[in-house]
Amino acid sequence: MSDGLDLRVLGSTGLEVTPLCVGASPLGNTPGAYRYEVSLEDALATVRRTLDGPINFLDTGNNYGDSERRIGLVLRERGGVPGGFVLATKVDRDMTTGDFSGDRVRRSVEESLERLGLDRLGLVHFHDPENISFEEGVAPGGPLETLQALKEEGVIAHLGVAGGPIDLLRRYIRTGAFSVVLTHNRYSLIDQSAEPLFEEAGELGVAVLNAAPFGGGVLAGAPHTQGYYGYEEAGPEILARIEALHAACARHDVPLAAAAVQFSTRDPRIVSTIVGVSKPERVDRLVELAQTPIPPDLWDELNPPTREGSA
Repeated sequence: MSDGLDLRVLGSTGLEVTPLCVGASPLGNTPGAYRYEVSLEDALATVRRTLDGPINFLDTGNNYGDSERRIGLVLRERGGVPGGFVLATKVDRDMTTGDFSGDRVRRSVEESLERLGLDRLGLVHFHDPENISFEEGVAPGGPLETLQALKEEGVIAHLGVAGGPIDLLRRYIRTGAFSVVLTHNRYSLIDQSAEPLFEEAGELGVAVLNAAPFGGGVLAGAPHTQGYYGYEEAGPEILARIEALHAACARHDVPLAAAAVQFSTRDPRIVSTIVGVSKPERVDRLVELAQTPIPPDLWDELNPPTREGSA
């Protein structure tokens, strides 16, 4: 792969992905979540740049606004997913009724296929399972059983689970149904509460994807995220930690965003790091950040106190 983004094997899936993955959630134009809008023009240009650039991995989801539909417009231009490119999406509950039944999972997949213009999906995550109980998730005829049936039918090639609560994700990977686990906002320069998940995933042979190394944008210096972490208002302890990170990086003349990305990409337990991108030039900037030289002394300063738990 060009630009030094050497391909890594995504666990038992056999898929080969770059250590960076473009997160397409912002492309869905959901200003309620991101506090800014993304035009159709910017979204399409971002997808095109991703397909043409050194990153070969794009992550989206059923409930990411218009993200899948916008990606689908570009895929139709290109005649489908390019060879060697990996597109991941997610099944989601009905955002109006909260329904996350087996039937809903099947409809979610059908919606994604229609929006993306595809007849099968490569990697599909069971998304935000914390919105139902674990018992509901694994019940006969429920979402997990339906996902497994869709895999057997050849509609889905590989299954992953993506969500927040670490202990819940650990329960799901113990089922043996998932080849991949995706965690977000739980492994960054601020919060390392995903550590127990990483260790167990390694023992089980489940590949790890880490999303949101910027903590919702604050570690990238996004103005609209100041005072927030992980899309929530940050407390005094987190704000103090962010200030200390800024000061340390400034002393070494290294962008904090570069350190935030590489804190994840340099971890051998993480196959790929997912970063939300909303403009084509930010795809290029992401690659630059991942390749910015960082002196060992800075890593010594940034080495954060591990925060155990099940955030």
